[in-house]
Amino acid sequence: MFTDLSRINVRGGDGGAGCISFRREAHVPKGGPDGGDGGHGGNVILEADPQLSSLIDYRYKHHFRAERGTHGKGARRHGKDGEDLVLRVPLGTVVRDLDMETLEPAYEIADLTIPGERVIVAPGGVGGRGNIHFVTSVRRAPAFAEKGEPAIEHWIELEMKLMADAALVGMPSVGKSSLISRMSAAKPKIADYPFTTLVPNLGVVRGPDESSFVVADVPGLIEGASVGKGLGHQFLRHIERTALILHVVDLTGGFEGRDPVEDYHIINEELGAYASELAARPQIVVANKADMPDVEDALARLRVAVEADGRELFCVSALTGAGLDSLIGACATKVAELRAEAVHDTDRKPQDRLWERRRRERDRAFTVRDLGGHVFCVEGAAIERMVVQTDWDNDEAVLFLQHRFERMGLNDALEKAGCKPGDEVRILELAFEYDAFAAEDAFSELDDRDDAVLGGGER
Repeated sequence: MFTDLSRINVRGGDGGAGCISFRREAHVPKGGPDGGDGGHGGNVILEADPQLSSLIDYRYKHHFRAERGTHGKGARRHGKDGEDLVLRVPLGTVVRDLDMETLEPAYEIADLTIPGERVIVAPGGVGGRGNIHFVTSVRRAPAFAEKGEPAIEHWIELEMKLMADAALVGMPSVGKSSLISRMSAAKPKIADYPFTTLVPNLGVVRGPDESSFVVADVPGLIEGASVGKGLGHQFLRHIERTALILHVVDLTGGFEGRDPVEDYHIINEELGAYASELAARPQIVVANKADMPDVEDALARLRVAVEADGRELFCVSALTGAGLDSLIGACATKVAELRAEAVHDTDRKPQDRLWERRRRERDRAFTVRDLGGHVFCVEGAAIERMVVQTDWDNDEAVLFLQHRFERMGLNDALEKAGCKPGDEVRILELAFEYDAFAAEDAFSELDDRDDAVLGGGER
């Protein structure tokens, strides 16, 4: 079954808790802290796989979880990291984050177009640090450690857009399926009624010089397809990736007796309305059913319209095969030219680092909202992570959290928002009385060590 759109729920593994421990052995007085770190939770990762052609794996299973990290132990024994969960998706998959309340797309996470390209869609929780990390010159025996970070859980949308060299587009029943069956070994359903093809079909076409290219048979479009009429959006998404458009026109006008020239203009208008760059995409016009009687006038008028747009026109018959060799040769030449241009396109390099950098930037960002009545709300993944990793029953841990808030610039942001000493500050389900979060100087020695984990979740 062909599936090109799916929504799944992903959650990384929770981080393990850091350990509070002190070395206690015979003949080793005052051994000092030796609590190990908690293991990091596993990530949920999407990887582009050229062997896949559909999102069918996510049609019935919608929840995916990575393995959690284990807790740290004494004697500097660190917890084991959780295993990453790698989910494979077809080339051309666009990944979007969904709003938690409306389940509508909020922003694009990644666009996986390179084989093997990866993106983390649900980072695992960071393991808490043991008390060995919080030793300073004035605090020799820190009696606190960090809790493990709960992992992020959210819904994402996967949208597959076919990665083909050329796409056959046109009105319903113009002969696109017949053409792809003639040009390649593809065997799509062929019948004499509109919308016989409901899902795209792919075929490999052999060129005259042993070269090959992939052509997609896209279901028929109708007027209004650019605004979703006739499932237009579901079909048009598969044209966005193709380098070359093969615009098929029925010279007979089909069962409805349509005007071929009008059909030609309607399809081009719909392509341009859906995505402006499609209007400028290289296009070859294919006048099909040339073997039928009384099509000379329609062919002459269509040729005038096509040449006025500066495009090539090929007159063919999917039934008899007439004109297909010339069409295939022209397509192979054009595809080779477009591939040569794409080699110099820097956007074709894997974007793994770009996706990860954007994720970390979103993670570090935070906002301060004035709720009125001297109450302020702080929201942000990094700050919320610090809060849940803090042991609120331990005064030392709370003081260290205040130090981290000051380092992140939270004090400045609150003051800029109008927060005054004595006002209430809310983070998650906790409320604080604002006092500029004054931190002890005893923690200043930890700043360099803290930079690696401050606000980024980096490992």
